[in-house]
Amino acid sequence: MGREIKIAFHPPVVDYLEQLTFTLYKKDYFGFIDSAINYIDKMIDFISKNIHTRPHKKAPAFFDVYGKNMHYITYQSNKQTTWYIFFIENDNRFLIKHITNNHVSGHLFDD
Repeated sequence: MGREIKIAFHPPVVDYLEQLTFTLYKKDYFGFIDSAINYIDKMIDFISKNIHTRPHKKAPAFFDVYGKNMHYITYQSNKQTTWYIFFIENDNRFLIKHITNNHVSGHLFDD
């Protein structure tokens, strides 16, 4: 029997996702607040279902300000946007430390 997977979001990440919901709505990326909420919920669902199985890469040194020895996975929400989910993993416990996207930080990645 496998070990239980535990996933937690660092409080600043929770704050970021909540603020992102409203930002996406206010900037007219979504016409309804419920659509923006759904967009963020899909990302969280993806993280919960995939963080322990998806191939991950070592985070670029630039992101060490959010934590040491981090890795990341990517989530492609649409053709234009790729999200980078940074985390620390220890014994099947994952702490999500930072989330950004290619529009903000894409230039910091080699791939």
